Amino acid sequence: MSRSAHPAGPRHADVLTEGHYSAPAEDLNALDEKVWARTVERNAAGVVTVGGLEVTRLAEEFGTPAYFLDEADFRARCRAWADAFGSDADVFYAGKAFLSRAVVRWLQEEGLNLDVCSGGELTTALDAGMPAERIAFHGNNKTVDEITRAVEAGVGRIVLDSFQEIVRVAHIAHERGLRQRVQIRVTVGVEAHTHEFIATAHEDQKFGIALAGGQAAEAVRRTLALDGLELIGIHSHIGSQIFDMAGFEVSARRVVQLLAEVRDEHGVELPEIDLGGGLGIAYTPEDDPSEPHHIAKALTEIVTRECEAANLRTPRISVEPGRAIVGPTAFTLYEVGTVKPLEGLRTYVSVDGGMSDNIRTALYDAEYSVALVSRRSDAEPMLVRVVGKHCESGDIVVRDAFLPADTAPGDLLAVPATGAYCRSMASNYNHALRPPVVAVRDGAARVIVRRETEEDLLRLDVG
Repeated sequence: MSRSAHPAGPRHADVLTEGHYSAPAEDLNALDEKVWARTVERNAAGVVTVGGLEVTRLAEEFGTPAYFLDEADFRARCRAWADAFGSDADVFYAGKAFLSRAVVRWLQEEGLNLDVCSGGELTTALDAGMPAERIAFHGNNKTVDEITRAVEAGVGRIVLDSFQEIVRVAHIAHERGLRQRVQIRVTVGVEAHTHEFIATAHEDQKFGIALAGGQAAEAVRRTLALDGLELIGIHSHIGSQIFDMAGFEVSARRVVQLLAEVRDEHGVELPEIDLGGGLGIAYTPEDDPSEPHHIAKALTEIVTRECEAANLRTPRISVEPGRAIVGPTAFTLYEVGTVKPLEGLRTYVSVDGGMSDNIRTALYDAEYSVALVSRRSDAEPMLVRVVGKHCESGDIVVRDAFLPADTAPGDLLAVPATGAYCRSMASNYNHALRPPVVAVRDGAARVIVRRETEEDLLRLDVG
């Protein structure tokens, strides 16, 4: 192999060693409740339903590929997070996971705040009626235009990510005679047990201002000295798809230590601490995420304990679940196009979507489940790789799974837990049309993000 070849190329087709993948489920028709949205079930005819509607009917009406979002499940998860933390804490839904105007309205109705990280997300939030004071604005390189729009709209907090941004936000706010509420995002040196590209609190990465070397303390000094800024707290985020609370404990301890240093140097006890999000969900039956009330109890106890040790008043806690709310509520529905057995290896099942609607498998080595949903089958399990239709060998949706051996062209497959990041990161690779998002609830389905058309592609191509 050439030294310049990326190892991901030749390794894509490697045969996994025995035991690397899970053994087939005893019943391939069963739907694990940890992985699927709450109203998903298989009816007496063998067809999977969501919100009381059969996927076969949904496919006929809305086409494939398509994302189907269980609205009742989404709302229930919003309420569970709000109830778990109560009135003494703030829950900000992380809009980057998936955002639309319908989602913004659901958040308002269920009492959650919203975290955005771009001008487009801010525009969507405001257009859908989210009160600006309930919006937090993130980002490591916010433009002057984005900051100006956020300040003029009156967002509840801007999370400062660099020394340059401290000055930028202060100048824009001061010019308008305003005092912008801000938090400082710090990197605490905690290595979350997750993929390299979604671990965000170690020091060698783009986000935040490091605690190491006194940089975060200097950021506090500069922020407190500027008339256009009101420093309300410290923000920390250690990564994504995290199941272990140990990283949060170390992070909280270091952030509280910074709060104590601020008190000792400036005589100010900052009133808020934001521990970010990143809590994991079940993509496969082997994953075991915690429930919101367990997470709330653990985080509250960690912060309270550390503050008592530092003789500090316990600050108001904020958290930012995104994936943990929307991730489990949706699945992607595909139609099988070809089935290609490779003797002694595996069977390749090609569907009508792929990396344009779910880049996470190729980007993060993400693992997913998959099920035959248009009918019941008692056929023997076969090891498959579910792949897309794009001109790319890495176009893999589910790397290794078991489907019934009689899976055939025309069957419908569903990949659960695709509510987070799949539509947000979808692309037009090969000029694919991004799928619609369809909300299903109580026997009714409605499009909340429509399918792209070829006219949409051509409208942008000004030639």
